[in-house]
Amino acid sequence: MVATVIALPEKNTDIKQMHTRFKAQKDAFNNAVFPEYQVRRERLLKLKSALLRQQDAIVEAINLDFAGRSADETLLADIMPSIQAINYALKNLKGWMKPKSRRVHALFMPARNHLMYQPLGVIGIIVPWNYPINLAIGPLTGALAAGNRAMLKMSEFTPRTSGLLQKIIAETFTPDLVTVITGEADIAAEFSTLPFDHLLFTGSTNVGRHVMKAAAENLTPVTLELGGKSPAIISSDVPIADAATRLVFGKSFNAGQTCIAPDYVLCPEERIAPFVEAFSAAFEKMYPSIKDNSDYTSIINDRQYRRLQDYLSDAQAKGATLIQLNPANEVFDRGTRKLPLTLVLNATDKMKLMQEEIFGPILPIVATQGLDQALSYVKERPRPLALYFFGYNKAQQKKVLQQSHSGGVSLNDTLVHFAQDDMPFGGVGDSGMGHYHGHEGFLTFSNVKGVHAKQRLYTGSVIFPPHGTVLHQIIYKVFNR
Repeated sequence: MVATVIALPEKNTDIKQMHTRFKAQKDAFNNAVFPEYQVRRERLLKLKSALLRQQDAIVEAINLDFAGRSADETLLADIMPSIQAINYALKNLKGWMKPKSRRVHALFMPARNHLMYQPLGVIGIIVPWNYPINLAIGPLTGALAAGNRAMLKMSEFTPRTSGLLQKIIAETFTPDLVTVITGEADIAAEFSTLPFDHLLFTGSTNVGRHVMKAAAENLTPVTLELGGKSPAIISSDVPIADAATRLVFGKSFNAGQTCIAPDYVLCPEERIAPFVEAFSAAFEKMYPSIKDNSDYTSIINDRQYRRLQDYLSDAQAKGATLIQLNPANEVFDRGTRKLPLTLVLNATDKMKLMQEEIFGPILPIVATQGLDQALSYVKERPRPLALYFFGYNKAQQKKVLQQSHSGGVSLNDTLVHFAQDDMPFGGVGDSGMGHYHGHEGFLTFSNVKGVHAKQRLYTGSVIFPPHGTVLHQIIYKVFNR
């Protein structure tokens, strides 16, 4: 591994420089509008090699930005999925690029129909802070595989990681191919106004609305990967320890700072007490301590920490029962942003944590009277990015899949549907629009152009005017059956 000194970027990108880079990419694309397979393959290999060389530095940069981020979580959720996404694209790229034949109606024979996959041009990618490498490299992989150029706007909340990725990309690609933009919210707002050929945003629903509005001025197509309140439904007969243990992992990973983290649990009322007991036991086994435990990640910054504390205070003031999971009975003072996972009982819609995406280690538990009521609860609310169902009954699984809407689903697991290379990832309704990952990423960043081709032998004149001939009448009769 190559050691890298992790420092804050000396200077953020300014607006003029950003516009200059955008124009350079547009000009470069117009001079090379269809990179061949070998060119795209080489770009992906260079990206993979750069990430592997700098993975230790990436782990350290994210750790510093969070003031305590589990190294294993960075490896599992940022670096490994990025490498696997590149590997999957390399394995399948030649097949993705190959034109696909489509049927020609007999009326238009002889001819050939096919689809060609054409690069769009310059892709804009707005990256959030919670998984800054994965959520930069994943879309970038799709953009490069499709033959595009790309600009990435990194989060101001992860300045060291943003600066490091900027350095890695600058050492790997020319700025007219891939460039990383840093800076505060004003730079991000300006970034979304650039006339990209496609813009992918990952972040909150509220900010997503502003991004889409800005993109609409240029008729820029958007992919929005948002979030929302992803429910976990507990069936009446699943072994409670199975559900609890898997939910501990999904809610504790990155301290709940995950767009598809289980946001709340819908649990049969009579199973809440055993669920709390099993959940607490599983948490203690995974995290016997918290404060100085390098496996347990900190909250990203003071602003987010205060927001989460406000949710807890508000819920308690409105009648909720808080169960803080603190196995070692540690004292959490001002010297840390570690926040113990807290279960919230008797949560109601009047509480802030049931109105907004939590995005932290807080898990409300809502009592239900069975699966039908749980599904009704979900359907009455905005459609989430993910939904989790715990139950081994196949009929119940089918019912949940058919009667609920969400971007994606994991049955009897959490989070890991995101990591499946051969499945699209995206939201629906308030949780987003469009997809990427794997083949769907290639398609998102391609213009799927339909081509109808005739050669020397031409029969189209049979439908030329003057109309009303006997031949026309025969054609209408034959083809209007």
